[in-house]
Amino acid sequence: MPINSKLKLAENILDLAKIEQFPTRKGYGEGLLAAGEADERIVALCADLTESTQMHLFAKKFPARFIQVGVAEQNLATVASGLANYGKIPFISSYAMFSPGRNWEQIRTTICYNNVPVKIAGSHAGVSVGPDGATHQAVEDIAIMRAIPNMTVINPCDIHEAKKATIAAAGTDGPVYLRFHREKTPVLTTLDTPFEIGRAEILWDSVGRPSETSARLSRLDVALIACGPLVHNAILAAAELEKEGIKVRVINNHTIKPMDEKTIIEAAKDAGAVVTVEEHQVQGGMGSRVAEILAANHPVPMEFIGVQNRFGESGAPNELIEHFGMGVDSIKMAVQKVLLRK
Repeated sequence: MPINSKLKLAENILDLAKIEQFPTRKGYGEGLLAAGEADERIVALCADLTESTQMHLFAKKFPARFIQVGVAEQNLATVASGLANYGKIPFISSYAMFSPGRNWEQIRTTICYNNVPVKIAGSHAGVSVGPDGATHQAVEDIAIMRAIPNMTVINPCDIHEAKKATIAAAGTDGPVYLRFHREKTPVLTTLDTPFEIGRAEILWDSVGRPSETSARLSRLDVALIACGPLVHNAILAAAELEKEGIKVRVINNHTIKPMDEKTIIEAAKDAGAVVTVEEHQVQGGMGSRVAEILAANHPVPMEFIGVQNRFGESGAPNELIEHFGMGVDSIKMAVQKVLLRK
């Protein structure tokens, strides 16, 4: 099996009946608690969504270091900026639609312009929020956050990676945006899987990565570059494509900014075609950043899986993933389409 064994991934990664499932926001709550236990400078602020964003774990353990701002997302950002200016490391939490959706200007001006270490946790991102519908489905947040100078942007693939990303963010200078999801999603990594901000990981490779000196005799056909819980759909698609004779590399591209340009460019050179996969608008998202990198360094045919210039809709989470063309079959169709252009 072409799964990268060095990454110590979950054993049942291809078995939907057996694989564990937890929401990535739960990993955030656990990571925030762990970070708070390790560093007294960490404080937490919430906009009246303490349990929904899993910040209640921190609030219960450290009530003196927790501030309930209420439904006032602009204040959430500015108060955190002030605390950061006085030596604290604030984490702020709300639904992604409201933070950074509602307080973008305050994040830009009071946090990023001053380059202070506020960590913004946007929960309930993407269409998989479900029945709440378009008003609560943040599918533009990566775009608006990656455009701000000094901002780091991370979209973890599962609960374990979410916890690791939160702990890593606490030790990172400057602002960080952490993107989380509401619904339970497959756990494809383990506690031993490596995570590093700014380093993408190759989870699946049909031919193995060639050395720089070896000839690429067993050339890849396509690279699937994904972020967030849809990384699992990319792996499922790769498994089916391999049975059809199509050689695939799957990359977990969790850090949108700063992106791992080396791994992205190598994948384009090895495969000659790229499909990006994200639960976000294709305009301005992770895939757009991949396209920017490849346009400047190694242009190849590309297809983009994501929300195609539409608002969200109400529905069951998995139904919405399929409805918006982000399921396994849609990924396979995008691969077939991009291969025709090689």
